[in-house]
Amino acid sequence: MSTIQNLKTFDPFAEADDDTGEAKQSQNYIHIRIQQRNGRKTLTTVQGLPKKFDQKKILKVIKKKFACNGTIVTDSEMGEVIQLQGDQRKDVQEFLVAKDGLELDAKTIKVHGF
Repeated sequence: MSTIQNLKTFDPFAEADDDTGEAKQSQNYIHIRIQQRNGRKTLTTVQGLPKKFDQKKILKVIKKKFACNGTIVTDSEMGEVIQLQGDQRKDVQEFLVAKDGLELDAKTIKVHGF
C-alpha cells in the first residue's frame, strides 16, 4: 500500500515576520507599476527603492531627464512611493539599472503591466 505524503499540516504563517506579519523575503524587489487615471492619462509608480538612496534626488533627476512631473507619496503599507505622470515604466527601469551610483540589478526590478 502506498503512503500519501500530501497530508502534512501546513502553517501559512510559519514564514511570517513577528513584528509586521508579512512574509519574509530574501530579496526585496523594486516594483514599477502603471495606473490608469482618467481617459488616456496614466501614473507610473515606483515602490521598494532601498532606503540608502535619497528618493527626492532620484525623483528630481527622473523628472528632468524624462520631462514629466512627479511626487513622493507616503503609503502605510508600501512606505515611500514615487509617482510619475505618464507611462515611464521602461525609462525608469533603464535609468535604475544604468545610472552611476544606483546600478541596481535588473533581476530585482519587476515591471508590471506588460
